Amino acid sequence: MTPSALPAAATASPVSRRLAPNRARARRQSGAALLVAMVLVTVVSTLAAGMVWQQWRAVEIEAAERARAQSAWILNGALDWARLILREDGRTSQVDHLGEPWSVPLAEARLSTFLAAERSGNADDGPEAFLSGEIADAQSRYNLRNLVKADGEIDKDQVVVLQRLLTNASLSPGLAPQLAEQLRQALAEVPEAQAPLAPRSIDQLGWLGVDEATRAKLAPWIVLLPVTGTKVNLNTAPREVLAAVVVGLDLGSAQRLVQARERSPFGDVNDAKALFSSSNPQPKFDYTSVSTNYFEVRGRLRLGEQVLEERSLVRRDRDVVTIRRERVNTTSAPAGSATATR
Repeated sequence: MTPSALPAAATASPVSRRLAPNRARARRQSGAALLVAMVLVTVVSTLAAGMVWQQWRAVEIEAAERARAQSAWILNGALDWARLILREDGRTSQVDHLGEPWSVPLAEARLSTFLAAERSGNADDGPEAFLSGEIADAQSRYNLRNLVKADGEIDKDQVVVLQRLLTNASLSPGLAPQLAEQLRQALAEVPEAQAPLAPRSIDQLGWLGVDEATRAKLAPWIVLLPVTGTKVNLNTAPREVLAAVVVGLDLGSAQRLVQARERSPFGDVNDAKALFSSSNPQPKFDYTSVSTNYFEVRGRLRLGEQVLEERSLVRRDRDVVTIRRERVNTTSAPAGSATATR
């Protein structure tokens, strides 16, 4: 056999045969090192991403907590301001009407300059905040608690009043006795086993079996006050409510009352009675007055991208006391919101 016909392995030198396993082992070690490096890079990247996320989350939580504290501070201040207005009004007049300062809504106003800004000390770096609100006469609407007397019995005369109101509002008058019975059970000193919870707001009338659509239709005309036996204010109630609570008054006559008070608010109930002095029979104004003890204060805060609405019920006697507060809505502000007055 010629030397050229020998296999390559046979012709390889002893040194080459010794180096071949080393080169293979080096390639394996290089591949393992690359794999370890890739694993280390992945681990480090994951840890770094986790640390960045945790830091971002901490910043977000801190910002949310600050926004919550600022929101509470602003809404508390707005409620205190409303109470001050009502207190001063009560000291100067015993008659409440829609021409008084408390009835003027607060247009949306910018409050960012009053908030805590960033560490730079520049107020413009702080969140954009806008406040609006209004005070409404809670006794301009019919109080559903009047359906149940203080002794826990249903007031049949008030059931008739509610039936008239439901008719004026294009709702079924058959809802009145149903609500009266449900409220009687809910307000009983010793509730029955299946008695519903006592509602404190219109939204909670669902506990009494009132569906959402009916609640929406009832909202402009009724209210739930913490006491029974309250009267409707002649100077603030809409004609639908007036035609319901004044026995013998139709919607046309109620509109006469509204037009008369726009010219000059009623100083007492007799001023309203005088409009119908020639009527026979004369309307009965037993469930009406010209003063108010219960008011509803609404505040709306737009802070950055969040919109918070709060509703409070206050009672005015010698002082103005907050009866209850509830968060009505918390939403994101729509894009392109109108610029508020400055």
